[in-house]
Amino acid sequence: MQSLLVTVVIAVFVITFAVQAFQIPSESMENTLLIGDYLLVDKVHFAPGGIWDHILPYDPIRHGDIIVFHYPVHPSQHFVKRVIGIPGDRIRLSNTQVFVNDVPQQEPYAQYKSDIRDAYRDDFPNSEFLSAGVEARWWLQMHDLVHHGELVVPPGQYFVLGDNRDESLDSRYWGFVPRQNVVGRPLIIYWSIASPEDDSRFPPDSNDRLSRFAYALTHLFTVTRWDRTFHLVR
Repeated sequence: MQSLLVTVVIAVFVITFAVQAFQIPSESMENTLLIGDYLLVDKVHFAPGGIWDHILPYDPIRHGDIIVFHYPVHPSQHFVKRVIGIPGDRIRLSNTQVFVNDVPQQEPYAQYKSDIRDAYRDDFPNSEFLSAGVEARWWLQMHDLVHHGELVVPPGQYFVLGDNRDESLDSRYWGFVPRQNVVGRPLIIYWSIASPEDDSRFPPDSNDRLSRFAYALTHLFTVTRWDRTFHLVR
């Protein structure tokens, strides 16, 4: 009984303070993270303050880090994106090419799947055009932060983009991620289930959520993406 209690206490501690489980609901981080990936997120190394200052040193957030954070527009929602700009950086995009402090970035993880060019999305910040999905508050704030065609990242803020650049609701549309909104970094994909919308592992007649869920429960071995299970997130 005592050993069981200790196990439960340790499990609760780990889930509460060290790691947290998340599911990827959208295509914005393809092909790094896919719809149906289930992640364990490390909440320790990006979490300054509290008991961790005395146990483990926290890591500063760096360029290229993937982070999970509270969506600034609706903090009850969690988003996952890649850090492109840290405080003080100057950011611009030119024909989809990302520049940080005038240096073109090498981004092997970035995906461009659309044949349609968007002057706002692909040549950011471009005040001459407005794209669907841009938050009005951010549209007004952004103009005060653009200098010589570059967006300057303020102190304590981070500029993030999805790896699937044509299908990502990210900092271009709603602004920066405050440091206090950062929950942690994805550590490992502990399970991945195929997406029924684009995967032949689901029968064609499973066209509603209930039937897809029932099929997944009874065909776990078939619908599991085994090549992604226990895959480290980079």
